[in-house]
Order: sequence, then structure tokens, then C-alpha cells
Amino acid sequence: MSDPTAPDGPDGSHEAPTPGGAAGTPPSGPRPRRIALAAALTLLQGAVIAVLGVVMLVLAFTGTPDNLLQALTGGVTVMVLSLFPLLAGRGLWLLRRWSRGPSVIVQLLALPTAWQLWAMGDIWQVSAPVVAVVALVVLGCLMNPLAAEALGAVPRDT
Repeated sequence: MSDPTAPDGPDGSHEAPTPGGAAGTPPSGPRPRRIALAAALTLLQGAVIAVLGVVMLVLAFTGTPDNLLQALTGGVTVMVLSLFPLLAGRGLWLLRRWSRGPSVIVQLLALPTAWQLWAMGDIWQVSAPVVAVVALVVLGCLMNPLAAEALGAVPRDT
């Protein structure tokens, strides 16, 4: 067992060091390009989802929806869901350790979304490859060992 009175951190504090940066401290070192790319693309995904939510709300008021309440609920739900990639992208940009998992989840959800867009046909087939490629690029960036280390997802001595 470890001594509970022994300092844990390198500065003598009782808090464990956080390689990905604690809530109030700036990250140490430069931001790797892979992380910057993953953050930018994840933020872009969140922004596109938010815009789609706004468009859904506008169409609810200007169009003729079958059910106004359903249309409003759909638009608000999509806007709220856009917070997930927006927060994950911001966390990646700030090199926060917690942000890797949510961003990976967003990408794993984007892949079947791309498949469904492709299956819908028409103009949706144009966006399907874009959604899929962006998701695969972000996954590739985040699954890289150097990116995992920069975010503090693996011990630095391995």
C-alpha cells in the first residue's frame, strides 16, 4: 500500500499529475498537428450539426410541418446534440485528456450516419463520403500513439 501522506505529484502536491492538462492549467508543450487537425474537424462537425438544427427550427416555423411540436423538438434536439462534438473539439484543442473518448464516439457515430446518407440517395450521396472521410481522418489522428501520449491517454514512460 502507498503512504497516503506521501506527495503524489512532481511538485510535492497530493494531486496526481495530469499530462493532458488540468482544468485550470495550460497544456505543456506544443499542440501536435494531429490533435489540432482532429480538434478542427470535430469542431467543424459540431458546427455543421448546429447549423442543421437551426435550419430545422427555421423550417418548422416557415414551412408546413405535419406536427409543429415534433419539428421544434427535432430542431432543439439536434442543436443540443451539436454540443457533444463542439465540447469534444474544444477539449482536444486544449489538450484535455477527457476529450479523446467523446471525439472517438462522435466519429464512430458518424460512420453509420454516412452509410445512411449514402442509402438515401439524391443529394445526400454527395455528403456521405465527406462525412465518412472526416470521421476516418479524425479516428486516424486520435488513434495515433503520439496523439494519445499528448492527451495523456497512455503513460509517458511506455
